[in-house]
Amino acid sequence: MRTFLCVLCVSVAMLAQDAAPERASVAFSDPSKPGHLRVGLMTGGITVRGYDGKEVIIESHARASRGRRRGEESTGGLRRIPQNATGLNVEEQNNVMKISVSSMNNAVDLIVQVPVNTSVKLSAQNDGDIKVERVRGEVEVSNLNGHVTLNNISGSVVAHALNGNLIVTMDEVTAGKAMSFTTLNGKIDVTLPASTKARLSMRTDNGEILSDFDVQMDATPAKTSKVEDGRSKGGAYRLTMEKMIYGTINGGGPDFLFKSFNGSIYIRKK
Repeated sequence: MRTFLCVLCVSVAMLAQDAAPERASVAFSDPSKPGHLRVGLMTGGITVRGYDGKEVIIESHARASRGRRRGEESTGGLRRIPQNATGLNVEEQNNVMKISVSSMNNAVDLIVQVPVNTSVKLSAQNDGDIKVERVRGEVEVSNLNGHVTLNNISGSVVAHALNGNLIVTMDEVTAGKAMSFTTLNGKIDVTLPASTKARLSMRTDNGEILSDFDVQMDATPAKTSKVEDGRSKGGAYRLTMEKMIYGTINGGGPDFLFKSFNGSIYIRKK
């Protein structure tokens, strides 16, 4: 298979307050096969949409500056010129496309259109949400400070939102593939096809767990997760039982993890 390497650096200097987005269109090395998209942002949001095309279409939007930062010197009456270039970088090789930006001044929002049969791995850290819709493949997303919304997904999902809600709607699930939906501070709301077969592992420390599936709960007692015995040295004996609960839907299947610390969990039947 032909190997294609494209390293694209786009830099657009704009003097207007609302800068036009930087745009790029890059094809996968072999458009006849499923592609893989990798995107990581320090500050900003990521939106990925599947469409009936062959190229990956990228828009990079720099947000307007929020004014003078602490410790920044006075302008002395001079007018500040916005730095709206994002330094968009795209690298493609062997049907794997990596997107990043080099902007350090403003938050950047990326909007990416991909062929429907594309797996994605996305990460964001600050001041932005992650949204994915209408893709078929493996979806892996992680957001440190923002929400995660996945709509019309066909395939498998591993999703984590540390400080935000996690909302997922799946059209199809890959048979036999484990999935994971976790948050620390936020709710989890996942809609699965009615025929989904899975073994559910569920836990929330501050919230409820609700489902309209006929969940067959395990009758076995909670598992011991930790034992410490310090009595031989004058200490104490400690046993800790885990709070995870287990059940199956449609007779059981691969493991699906649902876990939140501060938030309720909703498992819906589509």
